[in-house]
Amino acid sequence: MWRTGILKQAARQDLRRHLGSKASAAPTLPQSADVVVIGGGSAGCHTLYHLAKRGVRAVLLERAQLTAGTTWHTAGLLWRLRPSDVDIQLLANSRNMLRQLEAETGLDPGWIQNGGIFIAHNETRLDEYRRLATVGKALGIENEILSPEETQKLFPLLDPKAFIGALYSPGDGVMDPAMLCTALRRAATANGGQVIENCDVQEILVEEGSRGKKVVGVATPFGNIRTETVVNATGVWGRDLVARHGSHLPLLPMKHAYIVSESIPGVRGLPNIRDHDYSTYFRIQGDAICMGGYEPNPILLDPVAKDFHFGLYELDWSVFETHVEGAHKLCPEYAKYGVKSTVCGPESFTPDHKPLMGPDPIVSGLMHNCGFNSAGMMFGGGCGEQMALWIINGQPDVPMFSFDLRRFTQEQGKATQWIAEKSHESYVKNYSMVFKYDQPLAGRDFQKDPLHEQMLHANAFMEEKQGWERPGFFLGNKVDKAAVLPYDWYGSYDHARHKDSNYERILDGDLKYNSFSEHHDLIGAEAQACRNNAVVFNMSYFAKLLLEGPQAQKAADWLFSANTNRDPSKTVYTCALNDAGGVEADVTISRLTSGSGQLHDPKFEGQGYYIVAGGASAYYTYSTLLGEMRRKGFNAKLSDITADLGVISIQGPNSRKILQPLLDCELSDEQVPPNSTRLAKCNGIGLRLLRVSFVGELGYELHVPKQDCVAVYKSLMAAGAAQDLRNAGYRALYALSSEKGYHLWSYDLRSDDTPLEAGLGFTCRKQGDYRGRAAVDRQRAEGIRRRMVYLTLRDQVPIWGLEGVYRNGEPVGVLRRAEYAYTLGQSLGQAYITRGDGQAVDVDFIKAGDYEVDILGKRYKADCHLRSPFDPSGLRVLGKYD
Repeated sequence: MWRTGILKQAARQDLRRHLGSKASAAPTLPQSADVVVIGGGSAGCHTLYHLAKRGVRAVLLERAQLTAGTTWHTAGLLWRLRPSDVDIQLLANSRNMLRQLEAETGLDPGWIQNGGIFIAHNETRLDEYRRLATVGKALGIENEILSPEETQKLFPLLDPKAFIGALYSPGDGVMDPAMLCTALRRAATANGGQVIENCDVQEILVEEGSRGKKVVGVATPFGNIRTETVVNATGVWGRDLVARHGSHLPLLPMKHAYIVSESIPGVRGLPNIRDHDYSTYFRIQGDAICMGGYEPNPILLDPVAKDFHFGLYELDWSVFETHVEGAHKLCPEYAKYGVKSTVCGPESFTPDHKPLMGPDPIVSGLMHNCGFNSAGMMFGGGCGEQMALWIINGQPDVPMFSFDLRRFTQEQGKATQWIAEKSHESYVKNYSMVFKYDQPLAGRDFQKDPLHEQMLHANAFMEEKQGWERPGFFLGNKVDKAAVLPYDWYGSYDHARHKDSNYERILDGDLKYNSFSEHHDLIGAEAQACRNNAVVFNMSYFAKLLLEGPQAQKAADWLFSANTNRDPSKTVYTCALNDAGGVEADVTISRLTSGSGQLHDPKFEGQGYYIVAGGASAYYTYSTLLGEMRRKGFNAKLSDITADLGVISIQGPNSRKILQPLLDCELSDEQVPPNSTRLAKCNGIGLRLLRVSFVGELGYELHVPKQDCVAVYKSLMAAGAAQDLRNAGYRALYALSSEKGYHLWSYDLRSDDTPLEAGLGFTCRKQGDYRGRAAVDRQRAEGIRRRMVYLTLRDQVPIWGLEGVYRNGEPVGVLRRAEYAYTLGQSLGQAYITRGDGQAVDVDFIKAGDYEVDILGKRYKADCHLRSPFDPSGLRVLGKYD
């Protein structure tokens, strides 16, 4: 057995001695502070550092000593190459801070730049590394794909026959958590920040007024501190701290471990290793190797005891041993040495393995910076900086949606079983390959729209977004149904692994890098049916909001960039901006007249608006608009009615012909012009009709009370049967949308993109003030320094997003969005082009360049367009097909 010869674990240093055996003198608390940071781990220390550096009067309260809880025992690795340009930027910012901290403080933060190596055991994994290499190079991260022999030269103890290639990033490294937090403390206190240890926060003090709940201070055993801003940086205790105020964080503590080897000759100074396929990492620590990973059966924890400051758990070898065999295969020399000590402590994990950051949607003034999934050290500097900017400026300067707490609904935060399943799967798959169209198996069927059973009956392959089930594509009658099965926990905890899952078999057809999906043609048939005939999209999970009240018009004027003070029949496409002019949401908004009181015809006093936005960011959109309304004090109400209404969208040249016999109104251009809304009845069922399109075709949306959705859907499908009307899913919808040049928020339109940069200047009115207008006007006067373009590939090669874009051989951006344009017959990507000299990007600069897209390390010729080449005149959406 490999355990033979393991040395008795070294006696652990009793770090509790730092607490002292005698009662400490009561600390002196300030009466007030601009910001109170709760928690003295990596997240708290970094937040304090960045706040103090910017002149904010901030105090950090820690109930034990700095690094207590989880920070002190973390491995402290930093890997910058990840399948996200935002992650890469945050990690680069962390590294930059580490590199200058010693000069700033005179203290070594424990940063060692020994480089990092990712190991590949198969070609698909190596393709993933080629993808990481391309985005890394485009964003200035030095890296190189290596052969096994080249890899062995960097790490001589590896067996080159055990793997087929590697990705090397020489700028990666490790940090020492205690040394880093000590340096951060010195820098923060030098700039006026305060650190108070042995001071437990018993409660966040909250008052409730006309604008909802707000922070007014914190209570400690030694007195209260008045403040309007609190940062929850309490890690595994984060959810317990805020639950009493009605805020629920989707966070789950688990045991996470690594082992420390005896001294191994020749190890010192070698790069760190990540072997994703073997679920193993090596962290070089002097002459020893710290080895750990992500096992399929982690131990889930109940709430961690409040006094678990510097404690550890006994390692459960039956859980951990899954990592050992792979480590020995990769590095036979490692197998010859014993284990000096084990480190098993609590870590906080989340349903998507991303942190929980940003403003609390329930309590104003409460910010979160926790749930880092054992990555708090590497993300600490970048995320701490964004947290500080969030507090100071009202928004971060990096698009943080994938980190923002509001990507989850409050219902998800309360659903403990859903959190456990999702967090477990995200933990288990942390080292799995990341594919664009991969789908979770955990936490499914959390929220179903009114047409869910109809979608299953039509043999839809279902996807999950923000807890909702939605149809990805339709399999047809000749394929067995692909039902989503109950979560099997990947065979762990005495659960039997599903042996026959058609859902997983079909999903496997999407897990590609160097070839199109096996479902490419199936999805293409749906897209072409929309372009040439008509299809039905079930868009029921889209956000549906109702804005009403005496000052609803003032609220709409401020929240949205377009003129919303229009006739009640008019539907307007517009953006909601932040103070920097970045797009926080793009929506359609329809002014209403007070009606019968039914969901599709609401009754209200004052003005009323019906707002529709993308479903994947529905709760974020609602929370962002509501938060701004409260901040401004508008006498208006915003209600989320997403679950109460379904949306049935019929799109395509024949949509009017199919729909007309069912409705009690004339669908002519005079009666229902483009971008308009009205009340209608379908076979006697009341609904709201919108003439809008997300795909660039003649089309209509039927917004129907949920209890009537099935009847309306069946009537529509029956009416279109003779015209070969068919269902289509979101894969076709997004391909069509991209081909037309429409945006998809959080991809080619984000909170760091302005309307002018995104080609949406037409949504910004010239009269009246609105949030972000000053930034927009400034860009109009000075020019824009990046501009969104469309790139069509000349070769038939798939793209997935994050591919590097080159102009005249120089990197100018990455693909933010990538689809296949089935009518154009080309791969199509959207990217924001910048200049290396930082100057304004004008049309002449765009047109003068020769463009290439780097796909898996090979550059392919591309044609660059300022607008999508599909239907550039926009006639099809007007119903003009001649």
